[in-house]
Amino acid sequence: MDEGTELSLTISQIVQRLKGSHLHSQIERQAKECLHQPEIKLESLKEDVRNFLKTSGWERKLQNAVYRELHIQLPPSHPAAPPEHLKEPLAYMRKAQASWEKRILKSLNSMCTELGVPLARMRPAVEQKELTNKWNEMGTDEPDLSRFRPVYAPKDFLEVLIGLRNPNYDCSDEISSRSHWGLIQVPLNVRDIPQMREAYSELSLTTGQLGIDDNTHIHPDLFESEYVQIGKKVVLEQDTAAAQQYSRQGCPTGLRADLWALILNSTNQPQDVMHYEQLKAGVIQHDLLVDNLIYKDVKLTASNDDYYFVFEDYLYQVLLCFSRDTAVLEHFSYNSATPPKSYIQGKVGVEECAVVYPPNGVIPFHGFSMYVAPLCFLYNEPSKLYTVFREMYIRYFFRLHSISSSPSGIVSLCLQFERLLQTHLPQLFYHLRQIEAQPLRIAFKWMVRAFSGYLSTDQLLLLWDRILGYNSLEIVAVLAAAVFAFRAENLMEVTSLAAAEAVLADLSTLKVMPLIQIFLFATAI
Repeated sequence: MDEGTELSLTISQIVQRLKGSHLHSQIERQAKECLHQPEIKLESLKEDVRNFLKTSGWERKLQNAVYRELHIQLPPSHPAAPPEHLKEPLAYMRKAQASWEKRILKSLNSMCTELGVPLARMRPAVEQKELTNKWNEMGTDEPDLSRFRPVYAPKDFLEVLIGLRNPNYDCSDEISSRSHWGLIQVPLNVRDIPQMREAYSELSLTTGQLGIDDNTHIHPDLFESEYVQIGKKVVLEQDTAAAQQYSRQGCPTGLRADLWALILNSTNQPQDVMHYEQLKAGVIQHDLLVDNLIYKDVKLTASNDDYYFVFEDYLYQVLLCFSRDTAVLEHFSYNSATPPKSYIQGKVGVEECAVVYPPNGVIPFHGFSMYVAPLCFLYNEPSKLYTVFREMYIRYFFRLHSISSSPSGIVSLCLQFERLLQTHLPQLFYHLRQIEAQPLRIAFKWMVRAFSGYLSTDQLLLLWDRILGYNSLEIVAVLAAAVFAFRAENLMEVTSLAAAEAVLADLSTLKVMPLIQIFLFATAI
């Protein structure tokens, strides 16, 4: 497909998607209303209306909406390509994902049968009233969750990824023996350090960085003061593209919430607040089996975390609403996963009676609540927190627990991590492999959560600034390799997996940006 055809196809897809949106009807209404203004002349009608939309800020809002669509929609493929190719072009990846989904659903259904708990039920009026009254203090509730278990944990998922093979590829063809050192044995194209230096040029040693140059020993006039002023200007301009570019060098603490919302085009309009209230009403009316998985996960993870335990109530609110949000289903058009389906009671096997379960198509796993927890530091209004999390999920986080060939997908991140270590720290990699402490077995849990719950919150937010700035999760794999490089000396002395895990057990004192910078820009190639 040539460039012109590709561009016109992209434009028509975006126009189609925006046509039915709330923004479209708002702009249409504004354009009609402005016709009554004296400065709108009949002879230059088109130009005058366009100028009005520009000066009144609607053109910028439209630009931001288009920019969002460009980031989340797939690159145009051949018009004759079947829809499953849009979700995932590689057949063996699709097959692996489908078989993994069957396992998860089987686990959920068997739990449902064993415990005699329905997948969904209408709450009695008394229970509804009780839940409404304690909506803001759900953390005080102590339901008996001992019978419930997470549907799966990251280590189960890692075993599936380790077993991935491309049936058309003979590993023995590889000239170098290095490809066999790691656990991931699929041939995907991942970037090496020279390519990454080019892609992440704003992180170079000569560029000012929040997370380095805002250190207390450095006078704020040298970098910080001016940088914060630029940030304020970006927020004032309400330009998504500028906010994304700015975020590459880090977001100042006081501006981060506004900048992230701007990058994600998460505006928290009255209709967003209303949507959140409707989801809340859905939670109050119906009880789902996955609600217990959410409760259990929050209790096992965030509630025991020194940074996040205070946000327990927020996490319940956001995650329970998220499980009911059918708007999330839209992302399955570009996600290799397919939403799980269940049958209405007594109608098992009747295709017309199959419904997506849970309604958002996402079954939570152990650690899922940690995707939300760091955002609680930025947003204290539940509807705003919710819309930002949902956007983060449908852009980035879903890739961390689905099998795909995407450069930001978990398979590519694992491969990237192993390649970086093998190439730049071969002795360390070989040593860990010999003592059966494969590096990926340690780093996988960090990457699957994008380091949430492992780094201190200020450092985690600096890392996520760069994920948003570069619209990619690749930096997560770089940091994982950089952590191993930083602790290489100690790791060379360990003699078991347990000892290696002990060396890397506490990452809360690490400084993210110096590690990434040194690994990418001060490593000899």
